[in-house]
Amino acid sequence: MLCDPLASVFPMNLPSRMSAEERRAGVSLAAIFALRMLGLFLILPVFAVFAQGLPGGESLALVGFALGAYGLTQAMFQIPFGMASDHWGRKPVIVFGLLLFALGSFVAAWAPDMHWVVIGRILQGAGAISAAVTALAADLTREEHRTKIMAMIGSSIGLVFALSLVGAPLLYGWIGMGGIFALTGGLALAAIALLHYGVPRELPHPPQERPPFREVLRHPTLIKLNVGIFALHVMQMSLFVVVPHALVEHAGLPLPQHWQVYLPAILFSFAVMVPAIIAAERHGKMRPVFLAAITLLVLVQAGFLLAGGGLWLLAVWLVLFFVAFNVLEATLPSLVSRVAPAAAKGAALGIYNTTQAAGLFVGGAAGGAIAGHFGDNAVHLAGLAIGILWWLIALGMQFPQRQARPAAASHQ
Repeated sequence: MLCDPLASVFPMNLPSRMSAEERRAGVSLAAIFALRMLGLFLILPVFAVFAQGLPGGESLALVGFALGAYGLTQAMFQIPFGMASDHWGRKPVIVFGLLLFALGSFVAAWAPDMHWVVIGRILQGAGAISAAVTALAADLTREEHRTKIMAMIGSSIGLVFALSLVGAPLLYGWIGMGGIFALTGGLALAAIALLHYGVPRELPHPPQERPPFREVLRHPTLIKLNVGIFALHVMQMSLFVVVPHALVEHAGLPLPQHWQVYLPAILFSFAVMVPAIIAAERHGKMRPVFLAAITLLVLVQAGFLLAGGGLWLLAVWLVLFFVAFNVLEATLPSLVSRVAPAAAKGAALGIYNTTQAAGLFVGGAAGGAIAGHFGDNAVHLAGLAIGILWWLIALGMQFPQRQARPAAASHQ
């Protein structure tokens, strides 16, 4: 009988602690995500100001399309990249995606008008590596530590988002928008070097027949998890359509000072989220923690709807939102990686990341439309309804049981 390919790296008769290789994989892959996402987030706070000085920048529709083009091509290419990583390996696909992302960044840095910026953003989005990176993280870690690794990746994204709110205006003043785009390309190339030197080698897996794509697409539990990530990001984007306005109008906090709320809220949420995930994994309580996080999202929407708009109340609800969001952002891809067939893990995570991108788009578009026609409270009411529906769906979901690892590998 063949031994488990993880056995040579992760001894199976030791207590359940993360190995040095697992920690190295988690830190390196989180850093790769962070390097790539930092470049993207640095653009957001200053892009609209920059666009006004470019030919074509007077068209708000074109400016909006330039921002959204990244998400559009991300949604288009997540599944092909995920399936390609199942076939050719995770690292080659990640390198190709990062090279595409870097090329798009350098095109946008050079762009003489908004149309070339759009082309650059399309190329950036075409480097859709999220599914391949999360599949590699799943490959390199045992089930009992997988959610912690996903939490490391998710936390790195949240942290660089908060840092970008502080750093983007400063960098824009020093190096301009072209310099920020060029920095973005340089960070992508640095991520390739980190992938080569920092991430442990991919482990060999015995040949397995890949299930048809339609089976992965129709898998009942995967469908519920994909509905979950869609709902989570619809709620996130629609919430942030109205929260900045609330901080300005109701809490009296000018826009340049919003990071003073976001950064502490995100950091505090990490301090709560990490112990919750570790305890849930250690004691086999992932189901109640998962359902509790969705319940907390519902309470947050009700809190925004009913509690008024004072600064401290808004800050408290934002902290609670980020706690729930980060728990779910970590557990959802971990559950997908456990449920998906081993030979189609990349395809399953590709579908998951495509659904996530769709949620970002729908949340932003629908949140803006609802707020524009019916007011901010209608956005929270819609989020409340989505949260309750998701909770009901999750209540009937089968959670995968962690597989017990044998005391020793056998060879015959």
